[in-house]
Amino acid sequence: MTLEAGEQVSLPHEIWQPIEAAHQRRVEELTTAHLARRLARQRHPVEDFLWTYYSVKPAELRRWHPGAGITLEVTDEDRVAWKFYTVRAGEATVDLDSYFEKRGATVDYVEQLLGATLEHTPQFGCFGLHEWAMVYRMTPEQLRHTGLPLRIGHEATDQVVETNPISCTHFDAYRFFTPEAAPLNALRPTRESQPALEQSGCLHAGMDVYKWAAKLGPIIPGDVLLDAFVLARDIREVDMRASPYDVSEYRGADGELLSAVPIETAAGKRQYAELQRGFAERGNALRHRVLAAIAHARLLRQSQ
Repeated sequence: MTLEAGEQVSLPHEIWQPIEAAHQRRVEELTTAHLARRLARQRHPVEDFLWTYYSVKPAELRRWHPGAGITLEVTDEDRVAWKFYTVRAGEATVDLDSYFEKRGATVDYVEQLLGATLEHTPQFGCFGLHEWAMVYRMTPEQLRHTGLPLRIGHEATDQVVETNPISCTHFDAYRFFTPEAAPLNALRPTRESQPALEQSGCLHAGMDVYKWAAKLGPIIPGDVLLDAFVLARDIREVDMRASPYDVSEYRGADGELLSAVPIETAAGKRQYAELQRGFAERGNALRHRVLAAIAHARLLRQSQ
Protein backbone atom coordinates (compact mmCIF):
# COMPACT_ATOMS: atom_id res chain seq x y z
CA MET A 1 0.00 0.00 0.00
CA THR A 2 1.39 3.38 -1.04
CA LEU A 3 0.48 6.47 0.98
CA GLU A 4 0.89 10.11 0.08
CA ALA A 5 3.47 11.95 2.19
CA GLY A 6 2.04 12.47 5.67
CA GLU A 7 -1.12 10.44 4.96
CA GLN A 8 -2.57 8.20 7.66
CA VAL A 9 -5.09 5.39 7.22
CA SER A 10 -6.80 2.85 9.45
CA LEU A 11 -7.30 -0.70 8.21
CA PRO A 12 -9.89 -3.13 9.60
CA HIS A 13 -9.09 -6.81 10.10
CA GLU A 14 -10.68 -7.93 6.87
CA ILE A 15 -8.45 -5.59 4.87
CA TRP A 16 -5.01 -6.02 6.43
CA GLN A 17 -5.04 -9.70 7.38
CA PRO A 18 -5.16 -10.92 3.73
CA ILE A 19 -2.25 -8.57 2.96
CA GLU A 20 -0.29 -10.04 5.85
CA ALA A 21 -1.16 -13.58 4.73
CA ALA A 22 0.04 -12.85 1.18
CA HIS A 23 3.28 -11.48 2.59
CA GLN A 24 3.80 -14.63 4.63
CA ARG A 25 3.09 -16.87 1.63
CA ARG A 26 5.68 -14.96 -0.37
CA VAL A 27 8.22 -15.41 2.43
CA GLU A 28 7.52 -19.15 2.46
CA GLU A 29 8.21 -19.33 -1.27
CA LEU A 30 11.47 -17.41 -0.80
CA THR A 31 12.73 -19.39 2.18
CA THR A 32 11.44 -22.98 1.80
CA ALA A 33 14.54 -24.23 -0.01
CA HIS A 34 16.88 -22.61 2.52
CA LEU A 35 15.00 -24.06 5.49
CA ALA A 36 14.98 -27.53 3.91
CA ARG A 37 18.73 -27.36 3.33
CA ARG A 38 19.31 -26.16 6.86
CA LEU A 39 17.29 -29.08 8.24
CA ALA A 40 19.32 -31.48 6.09
CA ARG A 41 22.57 -29.69 7.03
CA GLN A 42 23.32 -28.97 3.39
CA ARG A 43 25.33 -25.93 2.35
CA HIS A 44 24.58 -23.58 -0.54
CA PRO A 45 27.58 -21.23 -0.73
CA VAL A 46 25.70 -18.81 -2.99
CA GLU A 47 22.44 -18.32 -1.12
CA ASP A 48 23.73 -19.00 2.41
CA PHE A 49 25.42 -15.60 2.25
CA LEU A 50 22.00 -13.94 2.53
CA TRP A 51 21.40 -15.65 5.87
CA THR A 52 24.85 -15.32 7.40
CA TYR A 53 26.30 -12.00 6.25
CA TYR A 54 23.01 -10.14 6.66
CA SER A 55 21.89 -12.23 9.66
CA VAL A 56 18.17 -11.64 9.08
CA LYS A 57 16.24 -14.78 10.02
CA PRO A 58 13.36 -16.17 7.93
CA ALA A 59 11.05 -15.54 10.89
CA GLU A 60 11.98 -11.85 10.78
CA LEU A 61 11.15 -11.66 7.08
CA ARG A 62 7.81 -13.30 7.81
CA ARG A 63 6.84 -10.50 10.21
CA TRP A 64 4.77 -8.11 8.09
CA HIS A 65 4.91 -4.37 8.76
CA PRO A 66 2.51 -2.03 6.97
CA GLY A 67 4.83 0.95 7.49
CA ALA A 68 4.41 4.22 9.35
CA GLY A 69 1.04 5.91 9.21
CA ILE A 70 -1.08 2.76 8.90
CA THR A 71 -3.14 1.86 11.92
CA LEU A 72 -4.39 -1.72 12.20
CA GLU A 73 -7.54 -2.86 13.89
CA VAL A 74 -6.33 -5.57 16.28
CA THR A 75 -7.41 -7.99 18.98
CA ASP A 76 -5.81 -8.03 22.40
CA GLU A 77 -3.16 -10.51 21.17
CA ASP A 78 -2.15 -8.79 17.94
CA ARG A 79 1.22 -6.99 18.04
CA VAL A 80 1.06 -6.15 21.72
CA ALA A 81 4.62 -7.38 22.25
CA TRP A 82 6.02 -6.16 18.93
CA LYS A 83 8.89 -3.73 19.32
CA PHE A 84 8.05 -0.08 18.54
CA TYR A 85 4.31 -0.74 18.29
CA THR A 86 1.71 0.78 20.53
CA VAL A 87 -1.76 -0.72 20.96
CA ARG A 88 -4.61 1.43 22.21
CA ALA A 89 -8.38 1.01 22.00
CA GLY A 90 -8.11 -1.94 19.64
CA GLU A 91 -5.70 -0.23 17.23
CA ALA A 92 -1.98 -0.86 16.64
CA THR A 93 0.44 1.57 15.08
CA VAL A 94 4.17 2.29 15.05
CA ASP A 95 5.17 4.51 17.97
CA LEU A 96 7.28 6.96 16.00
CA ASP A 97 8.55 8.89 19.01
CA SER A 98 9.91 5.71 20.59
CA TYR A 99 11.24 4.50 17.25
CA PHE A 100 13.18 7.66 16.42
CA GLU A 101 14.45 7.97 19.97
CA LYS A 102 16.09 4.54 19.70
CA ARG A 103 16.81 4.28 15.95
CA GLY A 104 17.17 7.91 14.88
CA ALA A 105 20.94 7.71 14.29
CA THR A 106 20.49 4.63 12.10
CA VAL A 107 17.75 6.34 10.11
CA ASP A 108 19.95 9.41 9.61
CA TYR A 109 22.86 7.32 8.35
CA VAL A 110 20.77 5.20 5.97
CA GLU A 111 19.06 8.30 4.61
CA GLN A 112 22.41 9.99 4.01
CA LEU A 113 24.00 6.91 2.41
CA LEU A 114 21.12 6.05 0.07
CA GLY A 115 20.65 9.67 -0.93
CA ALA A 116 24.34 10.04 -1.73
CA THR A 117 24.32 6.79 -3.71
CA LEU A 118 21.50 8.09 -5.88
CA GLU A 119 23.47 11.26 -6.59
CA HIS A 120 26.64 9.50 -7.69
CA THR A 121 27.23 8.41 -11.26
CA PRO A 122 27.07 4.60 -11.49
CA GLN A 123 30.26 2.86 -12.55
CA PHE A 124 30.20 -0.21 -14.75
CA GLY A 125 33.88 -0.98 -15.14
CA CYS A 126 34.75 -3.02 -12.04
CA PHE A 127 33.65 -6.35 -13.58
CA GLY A 128 33.33 -8.06 -10.21
CA LEU A 129 37.07 -8.18 -9.64
CA HIS A 130 36.53 -7.68 -5.90
CA GLU A 131 35.82 -11.41 -5.58
CA TRP A 132 39.05 -12.21 -7.42
CA ALA A 133 41.02 -9.84 -5.19
CA MET A 134 39.67 -11.73 -2.16
CA VAL A 135 41.48 -14.91 -3.24
CA TYR A 136 44.60 -13.35 -4.78
CA ARG A 137 47.72 -15.39 -3.99
CA MET A 138 45.82 -17.65 -1.60
CA THR A 139 46.49 -21.37 -1.29
CA PRO A 140 43.52 -23.77 -1.60
CA GLU A 141 43.20 -24.25 2.16
CA GLN A 142 43.07 -20.47 2.72
CA LEU A 143 39.97 -19.88 0.59
CA ARG A 144 36.80 -18.76 2.34
CA HIS A 145 34.76 -21.22 0.27
CA THR A 146 37.04 -24.19 0.76
CA GLY A 147 34.55 -26.57 -0.86
CA LEU A 148 34.53 -24.66 -4.14
CA PRO A 149 37.31 -25.02 -6.72
CA LEU A 150 38.54 -22.04 -8.70
CA ARG A 151 37.20 -22.08 -12.26
CA ILE A 152 40.52 -21.40 -13.97
CA GLY A 153 42.94 -22.42 -11.25
CA HIS A 154 45.01 -20.39 -8.79
CA GLU A 155 47.77 -19.23 -11.11
CA ALA A 156 45.39 -18.04 -13.84
CA THR A 157 43.19 -16.36 -11.21
CA ASP A 158 46.18 -14.40 -9.92
CA GLN A 159 47.01 -13.35 -13.49
CA VAL A 160 43.51 -11.92 -13.93
CA VAL A 161 44.01 -9.76 -10.84
CA GLU A 162 47.44 -8.64 -11.99
CA THR A 163 46.42 -7.78 -15.56
CA ASN A 164 43.10 -5.97 -14.97
CA PRO A 165 42.60 -2.59 -13.28
CA ILE A 166 40.74 -2.93 -9.98
CA SER A 167 38.49 -0.06 -8.93
CA CYS A 168 36.33 -1.31 -6.06
CA THR A 169 34.34 1.49 -4.35
CA HIS A 170 32.68 -0.59 -1.62
CA PHE A 171 34.34 -0.78 1.78
CA ASP A 172 32.68 -4.02 2.84
CA ALA A 173 34.09 -5.74 -0.23
CA TYR A 174 37.48 -4.03 -0.12
CA ARG A 175 38.09 -5.00 3.50
CA PHE A 176 38.17 -8.67 2.45
CA PHE A 177 40.90 -8.16 -0.18
CA THR A 178 44.03 -10.16 0.53
CA PRO A 179 46.96 -8.09 1.79
CA GLU A 180 48.67 -8.50 -1.57
CA ALA A 181 45.57 -7.37 -3.50
CA ALA A 182 44.61 -4.32 -1.43
CA PRO A 183 47.37 -2.05 -2.84
CA LEU A 184 46.25 -2.93 -6.39
CA ASN A 185 42.88 -1.21 -5.89
CA ALA A 186 42.63 2.31 -7.31
CA LEU A 187 40.84 3.49 -4.15
CA ARG A 188 41.18 3.02 -0.41
CA PRO A 189 37.56 2.77 0.79
CA THR A 190 36.90 3.22 4.51
CA ARG A 191 33.74 3.15 6.59
CA GLU A 192 33.99 6.92 6.93
CA SER A 193 34.28 7.45 3.16
CA GLN A 194 31.42 5.10 2.33
CA PRO A 195 28.81 7.83 1.69
CA ALA A 196 31.26 9.61 -0.60
CA LEU A 197 32.15 6.51 -2.63
CA GLU A 198 28.99 4.39 -2.75
CA GLN A 199 27.49 4.19 -6.25
CA SER A 200 24.62 2.21 -7.71
CA GLY A 201 26.68 0.23 -10.22
CA CYS A 202 28.26 -1.66 -7.32
CA LEU A 203 26.69 -5.07 -6.83
CA HIS A 204 27.41 -5.10 -3.10
CA ALA A 205 25.79 -1.69 -2.65
CA GLY A 206 22.73 -3.10 -4.40
CA MET A 207 22.62 -6.09 -2.08
CA ASP A 208 22.97 -3.78 0.90
CA VAL A 209 19.65 -2.08 0.15
CA TYR A 210 18.19 -5.21 1.75
CA LYS A 211 20.38 -4.70 4.83
CA TRP A 212 19.30 -1.11 5.25
CA ALA A 213 15.62 -1.91 4.74
CA ALA A 214 15.85 -4.65 7.36
CA LYS A 215 17.61 -2.36 9.84
CA LEU A 216 14.80 0.20 9.60
CA GLY A 217 12.24 -2.37 10.71
CA PRO A 218 8.62 -1.30 11.18
CA ILE A 219 8.72 1.95 9.20
CA ILE A 220 9.59 -0.02 6.04
CA PRO A 221 6.56 -1.68 4.40
CA GLY A 222 6.79 -5.43 4.00
CA ASP A 223 6.69 -5.37 0.21
CA VAL A 224 9.73 -3.07 0.11
CA LEU A 225 11.70 -5.42 2.37
CA LEU A 226 10.86 -8.51 0.31
CA ASP A 227 11.60 -6.77 -2.99
CA ALA A 228 14.98 -5.78 -1.54
CA PHE A 229 15.60 -9.39 -0.49
CA VAL A 230 14.84 -10.63 -4.01
CA LEU A 231 17.21 -8.06 -5.47
CA ALA A 232 19.95 -9.13 -3.03
CA ARG A 233 19.39 -12.77 -3.95
CA ASP A 234 19.55 -12.06 -7.69
CA ILE A 235 22.69 -9.96 -7.28
CA ARG A 236 24.34 -12.59 -5.09
CA GLU A 237 23.90 -15.18 -7.81
CA VAL A 238 25.62 -12.96 -10.37
CA ASP A 239 28.30 -12.00 -7.86
CA MET A 240 29.26 -15.66 -7.50
CA ARG A 241 28.76 -16.53 -11.15
CA ALA A 242 31.28 -13.79 -12.00
CA SER A 243 33.66 -14.82 -9.21
CA PRO A 244 36.67 -17.07 -9.66
CA TYR A 245 34.78 -19.88 -7.92
CA ASP A 246 33.13 -22.73 -9.83
CA VAL A 247 29.48 -22.71 -8.72
CA SER A 248 28.18 -24.76 -11.64
CA GLU A 249 26.96 -27.57 -9.35
CA TYR A 250 24.50 -25.25 -7.60
CA ARG A 251 21.09 -24.12 -8.74
CA GLY A 252 19.80 -20.58 -8.70
CA ALA A 253 16.41 -19.31 -7.61
CA ASP A 254 14.96 -20.27 -11.00
CA GLY A 255 15.96 -23.91 -10.46
CA GLU A 256 18.58 -23.85 -13.21
CA LEU A 257 22.25 -24.66 -12.70
CA LEU A 258 24.35 -21.52 -12.31
CA SER A 259 26.51 -20.67 -15.30
CA ALA A 260 29.70 -18.63 -15.16
CA VAL A 261 29.94 -14.99 -16.16
CA PRO A 262 33.55 -15.23 -17.39
CA ILE A 263 34.76 -11.71 -16.64
CA GLU A 264 38.27 -12.75 -17.57
CA THR A 265 37.07 -12.50 -21.20
CA ALA A 266 35.80 -9.52 -23.21
CA ALA A 267 32.41 -11.19 -23.71
CA GLY A 268 32.13 -11.87 -19.99
CA LYS A 269 32.93 -8.26 -19.17
CA ARG A 270 30.16 -7.07 -21.52
CA GLN A 271 27.71 -9.51 -19.94
CA TYR A 272 28.64 -8.38 -16.44
CA ALA A 273 28.26 -4.68 -17.25
CA GLU A 274 24.84 -5.31 -18.78
CA LEU A 275 23.70 -7.15 -15.66
CA GLN A 276 25.13 -4.33 -13.54
CA ARG A 277 22.99 -1.78 -15.33
CA GLY A 278 19.84 -3.75 -14.63
CA PHE A 279 20.72 -4.11 -10.96
CA ALA A 280 21.55 -0.41 -10.68
CA GLU A 281 18.11 0.48 -12.02
CA ARG A 282 16.34 -1.92 -9.68
CA GLY A 283 18.46 -0.84 -6.73
CA ASN A 284 17.80 2.83 -7.31
CA ALA A 285 14.05 2.23 -7.51
CA LEU A 286 14.26 0.52 -4.12
CA ARG A 287 16.43 3.27 -2.68
CA HIS A 288 13.73 5.77 -3.61
CA ARG A 289 11.11 3.60 -1.90
CA VAL A 290 13.16 3.31 1.30
CA LEU A 291 13.82 7.06 1.34
CA ALA A 292 10.13 7.75 0.74
CA ALA A 293 9.25 5.56 3.75
CA ILE A 294 11.75 7.46 5.91
CA ALA A 295 10.42 10.84 4.76
CA HIS A 296 6.85 9.70 5.40
CA ALA A 297 7.70 8.59 8.95
CA ARG A 298 9.50 11.87 9.68
CA LEU A 299 6.58 13.95 8.41
CA LEU A 300 4.08 11.95 10.46
CA ARG A 301 6.14 12.38 13.58
CA GLN A 302 6.40 16.11 13.06
CA SER A 303 2.62 16.38 12.65
CA GLN A 304 1.83 14.49 15.85
